Amino acid sequence: MERSLETQVSQAVDAWLRWLPRWEPATHRGRVAPCRRCLGSPVLSAAGLGADVPHGVQHGLSTRVKTIVDHAVAEYTSRNLPMLQGELDTQADRNRSRNYRPAEGLEPEFEGLPLDPDPVPGAPFLFTIAGLADEADAVVPALPPLSDEAKAALRQEVRLADEYASMVGREVCTVLLRHRLRIQAAVGQYVEPQIAAMLEELTRSLDAPFDGGDGLSGL
Repeated sequence: MERSLETQVSQAVDAWLRWLPRWEPATHRGRVAPCRRCLGSPVLSAAGLGADVPHGVQHGLSTRVKTIVDHAVAEYTSRNLPMLQGELDTQADRNRSRNYRPAEGLEPEFEGLPLDPDPVPGAPFLFTIAGLADEADAVVPALPPLSDEAKAALRQEVRLADEYASMVGREVCTVLLRHRLRIQAAVGQYVEPQIAAMLEELTRSLDAPFDGGDGLSGL
């Protein structure tokens, strides 16, 4: 498993490095709520992407690494946790029956992010993508209820899956430490110059009202 994980992490970092030169700072209003996937992520800590790195840069890497963990847990579940696998298969069949699934098939840079912008007080949306998705989900029949015994057994298998995910996550973070230098070098090459340019432009715009005038010479 370790060799396979090492290869997968290396490929994920390579893919992120190929994408990074296309990153540009966001010019729209930022979100108020933090990203639950990235906030306090041990993956980002292992990669050396701290709070001073823009979230868009962080999210693309954390999502790619999360996919590695998800695939490993899916394989473990299919081999060892039949009840949980059955529930996942049933849920997947139900999801496929929906005629509108906007959260599926997104690029890693957008996967897991809210489908709609934050609402503006006093300016309600006519509709939202999430609302349309909820409407499509409402017409799909609900899953049949489980017995108390089945619920208890399912909780046990979910606990085992969570423990396995934590183990794989720790191994992935260990592997990711070996890529920290090239990750940070890429941030220094592609991200930091753009941030510095934005700060310089902001400084010029703040100083502009005080430039070119007569100042206090008439006093």
